[in-house]
Amino acid sequence: MKAKDLMIPLQEFLKPDNTLKEAANILRTAKRDEERIGVKGLPVLDADGNMVGFVSIRDILKAVFPPYMSLMNLGDFTWDGMVEDIAKKAGNRKVSEIMAKKVISVDEDAPLMECVDHMIKNNVKRLPVIGKDGKVVGILYERDIFYAITKAMLNENSK
Repeated sequence: MKAKDLMIPLQEFLKPDNTLKEAANILRTAKRDEERIGVKGLPVLDADGNMVGFVSIRDILKAVFPPYMSLMNLGDFTWDGMVEDIAKKAGNRKVSEIMAKKVISVDEDAPLMECVDHMIKNNVKRLPVIGKDGKVVGILYERDIFYAITKAMLNENSK
């Protein structure tokens, strides 16, 4: 089995000049197969369709959580509404400011073992799949690889 056999075809993507507010809405409402159930991350494509980054919900959460806050023990105090206020201000930042620029991806013909290797070694849960033209054609999710592996493990492969 290869990456292209399990990937979800690319239906949605982000642009570098999207605001975080727009990105959050796209992530929340993105299609997966035929349903709009949202996704946890999407590639960022430039005007020519080339991947220039990747944004996950974790990246957006980190944009809302100021770095200096990690120096404090937040269990000692809380401010009601603080996260909401910071989120409103962060909403106008651009995707290009927070996106991961070093993106681990795989070719569409990559065997599943290579995909699992990339996921484990790089601690990622989704891999953009690159087609023969060098463009993103889909996303391979950890969950889908897990299901394929467990089907084989449980001897549930179609006969």
